[in-house]
Amino acid sequence: MVGDKILTERNGDITIITINRPEVRNALDQEASQLLKSHLLAFDQDAEQRVAILTGAGGTFCAGADLKETAEKADYKAWAGHPDGPLHKPLSKPLIAAVAGHAVAGGLGIALYCDIRIAEEDAVFGIFCRHWGVPMSDGTPTRLPRIIGTGPAMDMMLTGDPVPASRAYELGLATRLAPRGQSLSEALKLAKRIAAYPPLAMLSDRHALLYQEGREEEDAIAEEWRAAQEAQAKEAQKGAKRFAEGAGRHGQFDGK
Repeated sequence: MVGDKILTERNGDITIITINRPEVRNALDQEASQLLKSHLLAFDQDAEQRVAILTGAGGTFCAGADLKETAEKADYKAWAGHPDGPLHKPLSKPLIAAVAGHAVAGGLGIALYCDIRIAEEDAVFGIFCRHWGVPMSDGTPTRLPRIIGTGPAMDMMLTGDPVPASRAYELGLATRLAPRGQSLSEALKLAKRIAAYPPLAMLSDRHALLYQEGREEEDAIAEEWRAAQEAQAKEAQKGAKRFAEGAGRHGQFDGK
């Protein structure tokens, strides 16, 4: 709807969340950041929804925080560090970023919050707020080096230089590339494929991957085993039976 800063659309068991402030390149003011949190949590708590896509209206992903608002008052809640911030902790289900145009400053932090980032070939990432003295309190200083390594992350953090999609893909910042104007359609195809998988094993493996960060191997593997128990009991035997009966031979998975 016109005037709604964050929109949610459901496509079967896929939720599409759109930042809808194209007049400011989808920069988030404080109201929009709290609305984004509400829409993300609504997806996470909806048992019928399997995967979400996060995108921006008007050909831009997100230009970060609304600095015009910040110029008037700098008492905003840190998007990641504050318990009420929209990026404080991961969701329990997969989130895919469909990135067109710019994902810069806090918009980069939003992209990093997602599990998968599909970037259009002319998309741009960067820490543009370096020029304005606005700190990255959106999870970027923590999540960016974990994804691309400390060296490239430090280069981005200190210089504020734009990073084109091709370079972002080389670094692993963008996990997939799409033609211009196709990030959302590609994200929707991928989301439907992920949503079709047996959910217990997929979610337990995702949890284990997120949990292991910074932990000792013994602890991480113990949690991996614990998280796998429900899937082992309810999905593994049925899946193995399908394989034994001929499914998945020679890497063919029903056209997926």
